[in-house]
Amino acid sequence: MFGYVLTAVLALAAGVALGFFIARRYMMDYLKKNPPINEQMLRMMMMQMGMKPSQKKINQMMAQMNKMEKK
Repeated sequence: MFGYVLTAVLALAAGVALGFFIARRYMMDYLKKNPPINEQMLRMMMMQMGMKPSQKKINQMMAQMNKMEKK
């Protein structure tokens, strides 16, 4: 009886761990292929807000976003 319970608990723990790592890998690959925001999207947002986007301002905002992402 104890062997069955131990096997079930170990199988459950292994399944959870394996599922976590597979899901994490999938999300990392997805975010590499489809970044949450890029320069073109940032430029469009600034234009919609009534700002005239300069390349310097876009570069500053992208650098700030990348800095926040790495924290």
